[in-house]
Amino acid sequence: MVWHRRCLCLGTKEKKFYTMIRKLLISVFCVTAAFAIVAKAQGPEETSVPEAKVMSLHDCMAYAISHSTKVRIQQAATGDAQLDRRDAALKMFTPQINAQTYAYYNFGRSIDPQTNTYFNTTSFHNNYGVSAGYDLFDGFQAVNNFKISKTGMQIADSQEKQAEADICLAVMEAYYNVVYYKRLCDVYEEQVATAGQALVKARRQEELGQKGHADVVQMEADLADRQYDLINTQNQYAQQRMTLADLMFWPVDEELMIDTDYRSFAGAQDDRMGFPDDGGVMQSDSEESVVNFALEHNPDVRIAEWQQLNAKRQLNTARWQLLPTIGLYAGWSTSYYTYQGSETNPFRDQFRNNGGEYVEVSVSIPIWNRLNRHSTISRRKHAYEKATAEYDQKRRDVESEVRRAIQDRDGSAAAWQQAQRKAEVQAEAYGLNLKKLEQGLISPLEFQTANNNYLKAQADEMNSLFQFLIKQAVVRYYNGVEYVNQ
Repeated sequence: MVWHRRCLCLGTKEKKFYTMIRKLLISVFCVTAAFAIVAKAQGPEETSVPEAKVMSLHDCMAYAISHSTKVRIQQAATGDAQLDRRDAALKMFTPQINAQTYAYYNFGRSIDPQTNTYFNTTSFHNNYGVSAGYDLFDGFQAVNNFKISKTGMQIADSQEKQAEADICLAVMEAYYNVVYYKRLCDVYEEQVATAGQALVKARRQEELGQKGHADVVQMEADLADRQYDLINTQNQYAQQRMTLADLMFWPVDEELMIDTDYRSFAGAQDDRMGFPDDGGVMQSDSEESVVNFALEHNPDVRIAEWQQLNAKRQLNTARWQLLPTIGLYAGWSTSYYTYQGSETNPFRDQFRNNGGEYVEVSVSIPIWNRLNRHSTISRRKHAYEKATAEYDQKRRDVESEVRRAIQDRDGSAAAWQQAQRKAEVQAEAYGLNLKKLEQGLISPLEFQTANNNYLKAQADEMNSLFQFLIKQAVVRYYNGVEYVNQ
């Protein structure tokens, strides 16, 4: 209508000009709208990024094992143990074979091999030989070394498993810390939102004369405290994520996404634990059965036992070195020679005619070597006594750790059960106090006290749950279930 009225006041040329501008604007608007619709339709397909995988606790432990530098170092040590076992087997069952050759010119005085007389003519000598030797008796050194290498292979395998277990336990603790602080952040965010809503309502009530200014100030201070706690918790959450990523050897340029659903942990444990009505805790295995299994199969105990066995074998080897050693050797050799200015047989004839074989049996009797063998025996004896003491100490340590782990598991299970009840009661009390605050029946200071109790109850519940999960995993590990398979 406005455009039409303006066009009535203009001449014919002006009307045509404005009509053309109007059509041009309409065309530009239509083209722009069409491009916007097309871009909106095609945008998500062109810019979509594949969603990162949300990793569970099992995924994190498996990733850490496959990428940890400690495991890679231990795998290299296992490779060295395999080579030691191969070398010991070859030394015990196969002879040592050597082949040698040499050639030289003699420009001075030398002996004629044919006449056994001296002459001063320049000569050329070329020799070839093959020899083999085998120790018939070396004080059982080769046999004991082979047994030691086999035990060393078992030690390396157990040390690799122990390194994997240590990594899994550290990853588990860091993972639960991340979940704990993530859940705590969610709780504080809810508290900040609730405190903010209550502050807005209190300010409105102050305007209506229903609340005093002191109550509003107290609620502002409570909101500031909640925001401060939220920031600190978010910082702790970020630090724990970095700790978990470092333990996993996660790439620094990729974001680590893990499952932080607190309800999945709590619900799964409620089903698995099966708390009885009388408040007792689960007892899936007796304490003595777990202790006996750990003393027989735990890697630390097995390593100490194998080290003691190797020390005993080394002591026996050192004692047997006081006896003579017997060796069997055989060889073949030939030679070729020529003199300047003389005629000698061709290389083929000399190679065949000068050949000779030998068979040798040697006996070496130790008489006096400055008490080196006796000192070695004393050192091996001390090493065996040390390994025996370490084995006894390791058995005692593992037994104490198992009993302490079972006690901690049962105690943390009972603590979590009580923390659940406490959290339920505090949640109900918090809801009632929130309604009283809205009705003006309690002061903001009293509500802050109730709110702090509610937050503490929730934090205690989460902390007790994760403590129980860790202690339960430790007991299962001592009972033969690896962390990554739990």
